[in-house]
Amino acid sequence: MNVEEYIHSLFTKDDAILEKVLESIHANGMRNISVPPEIGKLLTLLVKISGAKEILEIGALGGYSGICLVRGLREEGHLTSLELKEEYAQLAHENLQRAGFGDRVTYYTGEALKSLDQLEKNEKRFNFIFIDADKENYPNYLDRSIRLANPGALIVGDNVLQRGQVCDATYVDLRTENMRAFNQRMANDPDLESIILPVGQGLSIGRVKESK
Repeated sequence: MNVEEYIHSLFTKDDAILEKVLESIHANGMRNISVPPEIGKLLTLLVKISGAKEILEIGALGGYSGICLVRGLREEGHLTSLELKEEYAQLAHENLQRAGFGDRVTYYTGEALKSLDQLEKNEKRFNFIFIDADKENYPNYLDRSIRLANPGALIVGDNVLQRGQVCDATYVDLRTENMRAFNQRMANDPDLESIILPVGQGLSIGRVKESK
């Protein structure tokens, strides 16, 4: 048993709702790139700890992470989720409705950067932001996220270690270079206090400073 299997065995249990999400993703011919169960549980825990009322999710897929995020919300809390493809957003919404959260989520479809610009124009602000979309745009998503974040908000990014590729200088493709830039910004931005947890494929957690 490796470390990931050990963590999984201790802290994750069978979850019929999330299993149905994975089945729906497979049935619709989508790649199963949802967060693993231990990351899902961590997201729920982080939302609860933060006391967030307004969550922004960049990348909905089939709704797996969306359910995990809403499970941590206060009763009056709301999730805003961005998804490139209309059919993916529809599936995600159907899955959140089955989970009893259909009225607690709003979806924006199309290019995430355009949706983020629209949210900023509308003066929306968030207490928790989860980034799990196309890796090439992670630095751009972080820029927008900092502008949309309330002081004290958490900004969380998934897949930031890229199976260790970010640590290997021989990987010089655009995806890996942009992820390195994202990690550097998370580590050094004066508005953030951040760390990377080596769980799953790496999860970065940054807190926006109160003085932002």
